[in-house]
Amino acid sequence: MNEPDAELAARPPLAERLRRRIRRAEAGAITFREWMEAALYDAQEGYYCRRDRTRWGRAGDYRTSAETTPLFAATFARYFAALYEELGSPREWSIVEAGAGGGDFAFVVLETLCRYYPKAFGALRYFIDEASEDGRERARRRLASFKPLAERVEFRRLSEMSVEPHPRIIFSNELLDALPVHLVTMREGKLVELCVGLDDAGAFVWVEREPSTPRLEAHFAEAGVTLSVGQLAEVNLEAEEWMRRAASVLKSGYLVTVDYGAEAGELYGAPHRREGTLRAFREHRLSENVLDRPGEQDLTTTVNWTQLRRAGERAGLRTVLLERQDEFLLRAGLLEQLELLTRDAASEADVVRLRLGAREMILPGGMSGSFQVLVQKRA
Repeated sequence: MNEPDAELAARPPLAERLRRRIRRAEAGAITFREWMEAALYDAQEGYYCRRDRTRWGRAGDYRTSAETTPLFAATFARYFAALYEELGSPREWSIVEAGAGGGDFAFVVLETLCRYYPKAFGALRYFIDEASEDGRERARRRLASFKPLAERVEFRRLSEMSVEPHPRIIFSNELLDALPVHLVTMREGKLVELCVGLDDAGAFVWVEREPSTPRLEAHFAEAGVTLSVGQLAEVNLEAEEWMRRAASVLKSGYLVTVDYGAEAGELYGAPHRREGTLRAFREHRLSENVLDRPGEQDLTTTVNWTQLRRAGERAGLRTVLLERQDEFLLRAGLLEQLELLTRDAASEADVVRLRLGAREMILPGGMSGSFQVLVQKRA
């Protein structure tokens, strides 16, 4: 064990470190945003950074479209190739995938471009922005299995990038729903923030405090939304900042954001969302307590498309479309890409899997119906 690993191993468990942090806090509590950030992204025990946990697929806690079928990434590769042509087929362009996980999406996109769109592939650099070292290692191993793909890839955080003269596409899939959020409610006509404190036994509990930032009240004022008494709601300021950062490194190109969300009016006004959208998952089941076992369960919220669209537009981007994922995939050529992949499939079993994946992506009731795609452009 090297010195950094030994130092990490000697640290107290995440739950205990959070308790110490709460006890040191002036208000006897920390914001849920701080708590959620540690629970998901602590370098040692954060849910997305742990090396001892399977997060994706049947053995994990959730699955994304990219893990469900390669047709998802292959269709986006087709769409990216079309955007490359719209951008004038430049001699150099790049794709930045934020929140790339273990590299499944990147592998299929690069493989598809290499096989079916060689001109676009030949001009491409692919950047992977992944917060966890575990995810980066998985992606490196995945891409190293096919050398022509690995040679096109560079690992770099979006926060470390600057504007470059060539066009760029920045893509994220189910990233913004996992960013830490503030949790608020309305008491006697006044907005209060739900924070995390401790009871006498040292268990994590909710406590109410004054809003930690005036941006929380400003968020609802801008949206023209007034919460009802006792209504819970999340405010994802981090997602708004992420959109601003992404737009800041686009001289020309597209920002493509895939997630599950709703417009502000529906997000805060629908009766079934009176308790908010914050939820925790473990082994594909909803957890009853989001404060239980920090670092051991996934935490997620429904994104606010009104907020994100406006954030991009304030940063100088033009909104091209916001539509349901299944409709987007059909327009982007999923059926045509399915025909290509089934034609070149190695076995009949692969053909069957591709067709089943296509059904999941486009038929009513499939997982794609719950997701949306936002595309914004910098001219």
